[in-house]
Amino acid sequence: MGPTRRTLLTATATAAVTGSTTASACAAPPGAAPAADSVSTVSTVTATGPAANRPDRTDRPATHQPPGRELRALLREIDPDRIEATVRKLVSFGTRHTLSSQDDPKRGIGAARDWLLAELRSYAARSGGRMTVALQSYVQEPASRIPTATRITNVVATLRGSVAPDRIQVVSGHYDSRASDVMDATSDAPGADDDASGVAVVLELARVMASRRPAATIVFAAVAGEEQGLYGAAHLAGRFTADGADVRAMFTNDIVGSPTADDGTRDPHTVRLFAEGVPSSETPEEAALRRSVGGENDSATRQLARFVRDVADNDATGMRVRVVHRRDRYRRGGDHIPFLERGFAAARFTEPAEDYAHQHQDVRVESGRQYGDLPEFCDWPYIARVARVNAATLWTLAQAPDAPRDARIVTANLTNSTELTWRRGTEPDLTGYEIVRRETTSPEWTHVVPVGDVTRQVIDLSKDNVFFGVRAVNRAGLKSPVTFPSPSN
Repeated sequence: MGPTRRTLLTATATAAVTGSTTASACAAPPGAAPAADSVSTVSTVTATGPAANRPDRTDRPATHQPPGRELRALLREIDPDRIEATVRKLVSFGTRHTLSSQDDPKRGIGAARDWLLAELRSYAARSGGRMTVALQSYVQEPASRIPTATRITNVVATLRGSVAPDRIQVVSGHYDSRASDVMDATSDAPGADDDASGVAVVLELARVMASRRPAATIVFAAVAGEEQGLYGAAHLAGRFTADGADVRAMFTNDIVGSPTADDGTRDPHTVRLFAEGVPSSETPEEAALRRSVGGENDSATRQLARFVRDVADNDATGMRVRVVHRRDRYRRGGDHIPFLERGFAAARFTEPAEDYAHQHQDVRVESGRQYGDLPEFCDWPYIARVARVNAATLWTLAQAPDAPRDARIVTANLTNSTELTWRRGTEPDLTGYEIVRRETTSPEWTHVVPVGDVTRQVIDLSKDNVFFGVRAVNRAGLKSPVTFPSPSN
């Protein structure tokens, strides 16, 4: 018999009084009912002030996953010096404007493209054939900010998964740059923060992961055409869509180079993660269903954002992940949007507060102030910590089981209990599942109940009053992102 309403409500009341957190272990034995004390609750102690920015805060979600030995070893390999070298090399091409020269060996976007290709191929050479690198090109006909037909090229490295190669995670940064005038293809446009910093994160991840064997596939992409209108990312997302690829997560790193704001204040242990709620790809039928059950805060992207906090907001990364419940910054956009528009879960990493004197600016000095996106305004240890956040997320996603498919709440009969069903995954190391829940007003999952290797569970709580989710667990204790169930008869 599963947990009763009385048991769960008592556990909730006790947690509210004590403020304690009980970590949920791996799934219960197959078919076993969870004990009452297996309910995991989030601490009611909330950090405020400067301590809130430290990665040792006490406000961990109940779904928090501490990093294991394998992940910690990977994170230690991320090198700020290599990140700096990548940013400075990209800056050395003068401009990387999408409309700049494609055949000059020293200046312009073509020179940057060729260097990125060679660099990624040098990493792939150490992968034992698991990583492949390719140029993904197409000709963009005249369009907004593209006055003449222009070849746009993404540089893409694919590290094939050893167990679930069809399950794909994508990480990107854009290697094009711009000056004050978005159509100026000749002036210097160093683009150190925007977005050599993001490309440096992608390359460093590719370097440290190339010699490893992820269970699922990871794609590392340096895309072009972002400043002109997200063209390269749209082509990449379109290719995945046309191929029927199972892209389970996409992250873009754009403007992740500095924790210093325009007023000089610093927040060196925070990175923002922008994650939309209502899906950009939502159909009218899906919108009507969402309105009938709630779920505005439970899109696949929001579950992905919670997962990032679970696995990457800790002492191993040295970072606090500040999730922002927006698709992007106010009325602005980035390379995750074409993925969102095609129905993929996608989010954007960005530094905590931007300094607009060092992005989208001609290089110049005015009234004694230096303008321009120059490398001297980047913080290499900070970018390395952002890379660790990405690495912790991507590696755990690849090694953990897939999020449950076809998760449903049965609604055939009116009852004050909740019956959940889902389809069992195919991973050979899958050991079971956990039911998570929270109050409808809570942004984080607050309770975790292991239910074993089953595909159906009845919880003696009303679906009217709380939100439920399901996540998978493997033999190593790694947990998938949560799946938010849909109603089913």
